[in-house]
Amino acid sequence: MDLQHLEQQLFEAFGTLPLLDVHTHFAGGKLGARGLHDIILYHMLVSDLYAAGCPTGKRLTEFPGWPDRAECHQRLEEAVPYLEHIRNTSGWWGARTILADLYGWRQPITASNWRQLDDLIRERAADAAWHREVLDRINIKRTCAEYARRGDGRDDDRLQYSIEWGMFMRTQWGEYDTAVYDLERTWGRKPESPCPIGGKRPPTDRTIRSLADVHAAVKHYVDSLPYGQVLSMATGISTDIDYRVPSDAEMEQALARRASAGPAERDMYAAYICEHFLTALEKRGNEIVFQFSLAAEPLPCETMSRISQKTLGQVAEIVGRHPKLRFQCFLASRHANQTLCTVARELPNFSLAGYWWHSFFPGAIKQVMEERLDMVPVNKQCGFFSDAYCVEWCYGKWQIVRKMMAQVYARKVHEGQYTVDEAISIARAVLFESPQTLLGMKPLTSPPSR
Repeated sequence: MDLQHLEQQLFEAFGTLPLLDVHTHFAGGKLGARGLHDIILYHMLVSDLYAAGCPTGKRLTEFPGWPDRAECHQRLEEAVPYLEHIRNTSGWWGARTILADLYGWRQPITASNWRQLDDLIRERAADAAWHREVLDRINIKRTCAEYARRGDGRDDDRLQYSIEWGMFMRTQWGEYDTAVYDLERTWGRKPESPCPIGGKRPPTDRTIRSLADVHAAVKHYVDSLPYGQVLSMATGISTDIDYRVPSDAEMEQALARRASAGPAERDMYAAYICEHFLTALEKRGNEIVFQFSLAAEPLPCETMSRISQKTLGQVAEIVGRHPKLRFQCFLASRHANQTLCTVARELPNFSLAGYWWHSFFPGAIKQVMEERLDMVPVNKQCGFFSDAYCVEWCYGKWQIVRKMMAQVYARKVHEGQYTVDEAISIARAVLFESPQTLLGMKPLTSPPSR
């Protein structure tokens, strides 16, 4: 069979497989798009539009708030003239696929018709049954979403949860005490959404002034995690930080310099809190997975893909120091993938998942996918997560990944590495079976009790 026919055969076969989406930002009770803005102003497309000259590069109002119609329409009106400049991008391919397949919209979006399309999408915004039909259409049995977005639990049959709260190892543009601020922001409180990228810093209930405060805040954080209700915690690890673990004395002295903190203090804050946090979390390692994103570093509006070899080495050291805690990485750099594959081969408690942010582009997806297939056992990798905020983008991203999978797997069949049946079995393993063994996802189908 020639390569083209193999690709088509596998594309169709992969469309019948059950899927588990290991990371989304769905909100319980609001699984679908609330308007056109949720499709064409998804943050990845905002970056496309900003690069094309659209004046605004920031995201719309984020959870726990929602953008009102006036904000959405102002941003759409601003963005529509720039759509023609991003028609070449894979992000627009995803948006176009969503609009055509799910809404029957195949014409260009213009200043004279975008409101009509917005109204069409808003008509579906409250149709919970239709949102579930979208997930069923691509055979998604369950997704993992932010615990803070759970709502009243009405979608618990389709959602499991990850805690995104404190981001102690993530940097923010122009800040040097982010780790301390994010820890004190959580001190004494219950889990909530994380600080947005580039967001304003609201005042905290408590202030960390001493080493004893750090230890008390870390203990509160670890004790407050809703074990049994979440599968994982999701955070970020920045490449700008030196993760050499400071001594108690060094950390105490760095805290005293917080008002004038610079890169050296930033590194001490993050590395010290990271190590003490992971040491405490490891005691509950059978109850939670430590998921972290890597290689997306801050810019004024969003991030860029950047990673150093030193960071990759230090990440391996961190994973190795905590063998009873399971780690899983979301990677935003195609260039770091081969290194992390070798880490996954040698550290039993480390696994890899999907294609995140700056690596969610067809060429990067294929490279990352092929390297992992060749280097990493199927039970150490999860094949798909959408990072979607609505079911429509889960649909659109799966169509892109499915096409790339068909191309990669077909070539391996054509070269004799797999049979067709083996290719389908391997795809099922990474898409459906590994999320269950690595994360504890369960493909429940019965509705939640009310």
